[in-house]
Amino acid sequence: MGRLAGVLALALTTYQADIEHWRRTREAALKADDGWLTVAGLFWLKEGANPFGSDPSGEIVLPGAAPAHAGVFEFHDGRVTVRPEAGVRITSNTRPVKSMVMASDDPGPPDQIALNDLTMFVIKRGDRYAIRLRDKHSALRRDFTGLHWYPVKESWRITAKFVPHPQPKTLAIPDIVGITEEMTSPGVAVFMVHGREFQLEPVTSENQLFFIFKDRTSGRGTYPAGRFLYADLPKNGQVILDFNKAYTPPCAFTPYATCPLPPKQNHLSIAIDAGELDYGKH
Repeated sequence: MGRLAGVLALALTTYQADIEHWRRTREAALKADDGWLTVAGLFWLKEGANPFGSDPSGEIVLPGAAPAHAGVFEFHDGRVTVRPEAGVRITSNTRPVKSMVMASDDPGPPDQIALNDLTMFVIKRGDRYAIRLRDKHSALRRDFTGLHWYPVKESWRITAKFVPHPQPKTLAIPDIVGITEEMTSPGVAVFMVHGREFQLEPVTSENQLFFIFKDRTSGRGTYPAGRFLYADLPKNGQVILDFNKAYTPPCAFTPYATCPLPPKQNHLSIAIDAGELDYGKH
């Protein structure tokens, strides 16, 4: 009996260490040069010329260290072309750009251009296009104070039954800027908590299941709009929901994200007191 207890304690310790490592990795990704804390601007493109630079009268206003008139994004029928001003060095993959058609993040990866410590690329949301700006010296990154979490509880690592849809189902998922995207759901994860049955409907994302959900902790310890959770694809009719890895959407850290919001069927009437706490509200 003592040996069994020792094995169980070791397994718990190993699991907790794995979760702590995952959480440190998440925080490091947020703080990285290409992390969400460097996202410092989102500029929706209009048809025609969209000048950019530090001149406040431009369509796209960059931080003050940028040239007043750095260049222009020409936008026509979903096609974005960047043209730097004469004498302004803009690069893509370290190569100087004179004129370049920029692929968006749909389907991705997007083409990126660099101007000193600034990076810009095109995103597509619904039928709208925007320039997303990263700044390695953003105030959001500089002032970041770290993530906080609920204590790790292995009881929140739940084995759920996965019930496939007869055919992949299209969900209309709204985002925080008012745009609705169509995403594909393969089925429903059904699970038990405290003797009650719940279910979550994921969408597919890069060979994983992506859950966008709210629960009774939303706005009462966790981010009000909801949280995200990824899980491996179902195996033998089951899927592992590890709520210790539930995390806060990027829109909690930067006003320039376009986070999807939980569909109504993913509003849970239970408190999932596991995973990441609301940034700055703990």
